[in-house]
Amino acid sequence: MTAGAAVQPARIRFDRVSVDYATAAGPLTVVDDVSFDIRNGEFVSVIGPSGCGKTTMMNIVAGFVKPDRGRVLLDGEPIAGPGPERGVIFQEYGVFPWLTVEQNIAFGLTLAANRAPQRERREVCERCMALMGLSDFAGAYPKTLSGGMRQRLAIARAYAVKPQFLLMDEPFGALDAQTRSNMQDLLLQVLAAEGKTVMLITHSVEEAIYLSSRIVVATARPARIREIVDVPFAYPRDEALHERADFGELRSHIRDLVMQEYAAQQRQVARNVN
Repeated sequence: MTAGAAVQPARIRFDRVSVDYATAAGPLTVVDDVSFDIRNGEFVSVIGPSGCGKTTMMNIVAGFVKPDRGRVLLDGEPIAGPGPERGVIFQEYGVFPWLTVEQNIAFGLTLAANRAPQRERREVCERCMALMGLSDFAGAYPKTLSGGMRQRLAIARAYAVKPQFLLMDEPFGALDAQTRSNMQDLLLQVLAAEGKTVMLITHSVEEAIYLSSRIVVATARPARIREIVDVPFAYPRDEALHERADFGELRSHIRDLVMQEYAAQQRQVARNVN
C-alpha cells in the first residue's frame, strides 16, 4: 500500500456500469456508464454528494446488487454474488449484540465458506483482538463498548475470515472527530501489517486524502466519474500530513469538485419541486 509505487494489475474493474431503480414514475438511473479500476493493494475512496450512487457501486462489488448495463469484474470474472474474499464493513458497526467480542469475531469462521477448527478459530480471534486492541474485552458484549470499540470489532470480524478486499461504507461516519482520527490511524497501521485492497465510501474529503492512494470523485445522481485523483503522499502517513501545504491544496481541489456536485444536486431538487 504505497502511493507512487509501480502500477499493479487491476483486481476490480468497473466496465461501463449502469444501475436503474424502479420508481412509480419509471426507471431512475442511479449509476451511469461508470468505468474505473481498483488495482491490487490500492486504497480507493469514492466521494460525492449524498444519495448520488456511491454505496450502490460498493454493493455491486460486494455482490449485493447486479448492474443493469455493463459489468464489474473481479480478477477478470463477472461478480455473481457475495464471496468470502470480500469483507464488508458498514457505518452502523454490523456486529451481533447477543454475541461477545470473541464470539462476534469467530462467527464467520463457523460458516461453511470459512469454517475453521476450534483451535484455529481461537488463534485467529486472539490475533484479531490484539490487532484491534480488544484483547481485554474478549468476553464483553457490544452494548458495553464505546462506538469506536464497536467499529474496531466490526473491522476485526471482517479481518478474521482473511478477505483479500475490504469494502467500507462510511465506517467512521458515526464517530466523534477524535475517535474518527484514531480509527483512521489504526486502519492504516493494520493495513500496513496485513495488506488488503480497499474500497471506501466516504463524504469526508480529508479522510479520503489521508487514507487513499486514489480518489474517485462521483457526480450528483446519476453517479458518473467526475475525476479520478492520484494521491501523491507516500505511506506510512501520520497526522502531520494534514498540516502540509500540498495536502491543503489537494483538499481545496477535491472539495471544490464535490461542492460543485452538491450544487448540481440542489438544482436537481429544485427542478423536481417546481
